[in-house]
Amino acid sequence: MVHYMPWFESQPYSGPPWGWHWTMGNSSINPNIINTNGEREIAAWYYPMIGPYDSADPAVLEYHVLLMKLAGIDGVIVDWYGIDDFDDYILIKQRTADLFNYTRKAGLKFSLCYEDATIQNEINGGFITAANATNHAQQAMLYAQTNYFTDPSYLHWNNMPVLLNFGPQYFKNNAQWVSIFSVLNATNQPAFFTEDNRLSPVGQGAFDWPPMSLSQTNKINGEGVLTDYALQSYLSSFEQKAAAWPAFVSTAFPRFHDYYAQAGIQPSDGYRDDENGTNLSETLSRAMTNASAIVQIATWNDFGEGTIVEPTVDGSEPTTEYGYADLGMIQDLRRLYLDAGFSYHTNDLTLALRLFNLRELYLYGTTNLYFNATNGSYNL
Repeated sequence: MVHYMPWFESQPYSGPPWGWHWTMGNSSINPNIINTNGEREIAAWYYPMIGPYDSADPAVLEYHVLLMKLAGIDGVIVDWYGIDDFDDYILIKQRTADLFNYTRKAGLKFSLCYEDATIQNEINGGFITAANATNHAQQAMLYAQTNYFTDPSYLHWNNMPVLLNFGPQYFKNNAQWVSIFSVLNATNQPAFFTEDNRLSPVGQGAFDWPPMSLSQTNKINGEGVLTDYALQSYLSSFEQKAAAWPAFVSTAFPRFHDYYAQAGIQPSDGYRDDENGTNLSETLSRAMTNASAIVQIATWNDFGEGTIVEPTVDGSEPTTEYGYADLGMIQDLRRLYLDAGFSYHTNDLTLALRLFNLRELYLYGTTNLYFNATNGSYNL
């Protein structure tokens, strides 16, 4: 499963303004400015191969799920903010539904990762009160039950719909989640996974996540760097805890290079080098060979934190930035550990880009500049 962010808004598709996740709210970052390489300004170190896009664009959704299918990914875990018309939560709700329409068509599984930090944000913003916070979360779960948990494509473990939670950050004890889940049918009590530690007994286990809080200051350049030792110690400690749980989710990631400091919203969370693909190869191999019930790749498209496996380009060379390298590695490791007969290879991934550009050109009457990895040129 690959962790997916459904929150991008692009001006060419949705109209002005550009969404927060392409600018991080920094007025000096203007995606309407296009440089000599044909790239728009965005709040990210890496540039999507199809350019900054809108998560509601049907051509984008088709492109993403086709790439996942060709890469050997079984499904998506979507970062989900609930159902409220607060901030951009309602937009994320709708774009999540849009994405699931396409994962169904592609035969991919899907699941939700619920952000209960949204509850505190809504309290702070005066949208809800602390007194009705639990009821509010219950309504979100009822929506998930009606629209997702009962869908045949929804990911299940041990006949229970899989639900992840970042944290928990607001509802921090077992009794609160028992109350939240009490409104669900007995057949839809979730297989509940929280971050790093199991919330027992309501949770089946936990998932690990890139441990950037363990970053150490680099003596040469002064930035926080996640070292090999810190990463391996974290993964070993997590797996030791997880051995006693009913199940756990093991996470792999390619790199970490956030844009927070550059956008002026907070200090950087740290840095983890790509190491020429070694970081993804080692973390994914480990996840695919331990006792985890589910493997999660973090992430498909978190451009703000630089953890993407979605194809990217760099127009300044001109060469591919990471191109299809991450997805090609996923193909190879699937073949090695799960399915020796998996037939797709890196060259097949270009089919998704060809289809996307034809959709944009003939269906919407627009064109996009993209990098042609076959001949090393840029094409419309």
